[in-house]
Amino acid sequence: MRARRSTTLTLVAIATLALGACGSPGSGGGEAEPTSSGSSGLATCEPVAGETLVVLEDDKGLQNADNIIPAVNKAAAAANPQIVELLDSVSAALDTDKLIELNKAVDIDRRTSSEVAEEFVETEDLAAQDDVGSGTSLVIGAANFSESATLAEIYAAVLRSAGYTVEVRTIGNRETYLPALTDGTITAVPEYAATLTDFLNAQQNGAGAESVASADVDETVAALTPLADAAGVVVGAPSEAQDQNAFAVTSEFAQEHGVETLSELAEACGGLVLAGPAECPDRPFCQPGLEETYGLEFGDFQSYDFGLIGQAVRQGEAAIGLVLSSDGSLASDS
Repeated sequence: MRARRSTTLTLVAIATLALGACGSPGSGGGEAEPTSSGSSGLATCEPVAGETLVVLEDDKGLQNADNIIPAVNKAAAAANPQIVELLDSVSAALDTDKLIELNKAVDIDRRTSSEVAEEFVETEDLAAQDDVGSGTSLVIGAANFSESATLAEIYAAVLRSAGYTVEVRTIGNRETYLPALTDGTITAVPEYAATLTDFLNAQQNGAGAESVASADVDETVAALTPLADAAGVVVGAPSEAQDQNAFAVTSEFAQEHGVETLSELAEACGGLVLAGPAECPDRPFCQPGLEETYGLEFGDFQSYDFGLIGQAVRQGEAAIGLVLSSDGSLASDS
């Protein structure tokens, strides 16, 4: 269900949205009488069209913590411990809102990843103060999607500021770049904590191994660290930035029903129209998880290609939809 990277479905979480009157489709706000009620007795809350999406907080931790985290070749980290320290400074500066802005700059404003990265390093004052890497060449790997490319360029810019000679190389998906990271062909790569944890766990303990990732980033990194070590990789500090599946409504819908969390939505509304990929009704982190964890009641499911889900919610075709928490279109001025 992840449009860009994972081998396991790790859907989402964020925040901005409890009882309120329900509007008619496309009403854009205001109060209206509910048209019907679901089996729970809750009013059916119709979709409300609007330009801005907000993500509802996953307050019960349905989704695993896919925080951005640097992954570094173990031998390179041992020889140059400053590499991890410098990449950890990027983690300290990065949160989900900033990641959204970075993605907006590249995906919507059509700026280059390298340009956006240089600006971020300057704005966040991430340039190194000491020339510790003179004479050392590094390769930063990137997966084949724009967010990974931008993060890789940020890593490279920070390392160059410390005197390292750095090449950024787009390698492909995790199945391709992880062996290159393990054998030292690439030095470091921006990774995603929960997804990497489950990938390595399945690789080392079998495809049927029970997930050891969770919604708690610290617990997830604690599980990841020995798995990474066994693979010849060192992981740095996780950032606050998360790129994981999330559920969004329009800001008009959120305001009309007074909801900021998925729990509040479950208390306020029944009969919701959910938009998601075709597999959503069968995946535990999508519709079944929302029903079992939160008690959300859906009156209909609408299937869309992943990239069209947000627009369907904006247009009032669905009340809530699956999005990526770092999607550039979630920026307030997009």
